Amino acid sequence: MCGIVGYTGSKPAAPVLLDGLGKLEYRGYDSAGIAIMQGDALQVVRRRGKVAELAHTAGHFDLTGTCGIGHTRWATHGRPSEANAHPHTSCGGDIAVVHNGIIENFAELREELQARGHVFSSDTDTEVIAHLIEETYGQAGSDDANSLVEAVRIASMRLVGSYGLAATSVREPGVIVATRRDMPIIVGDAQDGAYVASDAIAVIAATRDVVFLEDGQIARLSPEGTAFFDGHGKPIAPQASHIAWDIDVAEKGGYPDFMLKEIHEQPRVIRDTLAGRLVGGRLEIDELDMTAEELNLVDRVCVIACGTSYHAGLIAKQMIEGWARIPTEVEVASEFRYRNPIITPTTLVVAVSQSGETADTLAAIRDARIKGARVFGITNVLGSPVARESDGVIYTKANKEIAVASTKSFLGQVVSLTLLALLLAQSKGKMRMNQIRLIFRELADTAEQVERILSDTTAIQKAARACVDATSALFIGRGMGAAIAREGALKLKEISYLHAEAYPAGEMKHGPIALITEGFPVIAIATESPVYDKVISNLEESRTRGALVVAIATEGDEEIAKHADHVVYIPKVRDALSPITASVPLQLLARSIAVMRGCDVDQPRNLAKSVTVE
Repeated sequence: MCGIVGYTGSKPAAPVLLDGLGKLEYRGYDSAGIAIMQGDALQVVRRRGKVAELAHTAGHFDLTGTCGIGHTRWATHGRPSEANAHPHTSCGGDIAVVHNGIIENFAELREELQARGHVFSSDTDTEVIAHLIEETYGQAGSDDANSLVEAVRIASMRLVGSYGLAATSVREPGVIVATRRDMPIIVGDAQDGAYVASDAIAVIAATRDVVFLEDGQIARLSPEGTAFFDGHGKPIAPQASHIAWDIDVAEKGGYPDFMLKEIHEQPRVIRDTLAGRLVGGRLEIDELDMTAEELNLVDRVCVIACGTSYHAGLIAKQMIEGWARIPTEVEVASEFRYRNPIITPTTLVVAVSQSGETADTLAAIRDARIKGARVFGITNVLGSPVARESDGVIYTKANKEIAVASTKSFLGQVVSLTLLALLLAQSKGKMRMNQIRLIFRELADTAEQVERILSDTTAIQKAARACVDATSALFIGRGMGAAIAREGALKLKEISYLHAEAYPAGEMKHGPIALITEGFPVIAIATESPVYDKVISNLEESRTRGALVVAIATEGDEEIAKHADHVVYIPKVRDALSPITASVPLQLLARSIAVMRGCDVDQPRNLAKSVTVE
């Protein structure tokens, strides 16, 4: 992993590729490279570091070719280095390949190819693909107009694992061939040529009508357009999808970073996610393609997710069990897929993924469907693998999220899961309709309440300055607060590199309290709730041991200031909806601390926006 872009057409390819790679930077990467077809040779330029450094190096070459492929790499096999950066080439240097994913049998293939005389120049799994294509090219026959298609098809049959790849060869000038298994690949034709990428943001400036390749499908791009083939090499005509979101989501719009911009977009996300959901006084989510009678048969819910999405699932568990009275489990997808979970046809599996391409979540979806479960996906990306492989899908309407740390997508997930909880309660008859409508209206009101929080961040800035020099922090809460505390800790550690843990406040005496020394930050979710008094007791436990207490509290609470060094007040909402409002100051707190520490909040080290490998 992490990003692929390719172009063939009527204009120089290098600027197109560099621009596309720049748009893919948000996904995270450690090196980048391009391969340009220059007459009867391929010019490969690679650099460790940023795309800007690659562009500087490429500027020393006379890159006039109109066909090429590019890649941003996030190391999985082989250290970050120029030698391990993509594209990788064949022994003869006439074939270049870029690849996302993991080739699980690469060691076996490498040994086999080396025994036949192939010489490798990197430590990556990707390089075996270039050498396999080199071998199979001869089998395909150089006189065949689609010989690169056939070579890629035959080579891909040898690969075990996941891949989205693009290949080009001087033997077929102006041609790029792409295929995939489990990794996203999109293809689109425009007036000036044909484009391929792993993410629509890299090509949306040129075309909004794209084809999302299915597993095993192959695309042959040329200046004249794109031809498609199935896994047997037979021509097919897949349906194109239209991308509705605008390119301006890839611009900062006057904000200093994408993270702050996306935090401020959250009120719109709430409104867009709720739009059209209450019809004739009843909740409707038609995309789920499940009748009220079928929903009524659901006797168990299993939410599978990773990272921030997992925290959204923890919040959903409390709503689904509290409102619909359905037993609900929340599992990390990477654990779910490697055990033998109890799944039945009456189990509803809810797969949550911002990108819609998280490898472990996709594997868990497939496992659940094999076991007969109905699967709903919640994702932010139209046409993503999660959307395509689920029985129904709810889109979070957050538009493209650029910053690696998820903010607006997380809030969209929480709102979507709240809708699902209400829908299940409605179908089960566990809540009166007037109560459901009331909660829906209160949910809609959170958009304005988030705007109020964003309008004055003075208290958050003061708390951030108090915490900036810490080496560790503890986040605590009870009930809904315990779930949102986890999200707050994750945000802080991933963008500020400040170690943070989250615990249910009631667990303080079972270990975490040993960490507290003078000035140690304890960030508490202390909003109005049935367990408010218990949280206050935990704050006192912390303060008596010298902790610096930062409390997220409800407006009008005059008691909390006696128990905290810093208080961030948020509007009053019902406890079930408090994660929506409480998450915003935690996002802002994490960002403020990271900025004060000089960290890159949009592209934190070692992290990628989409985790497309295990």
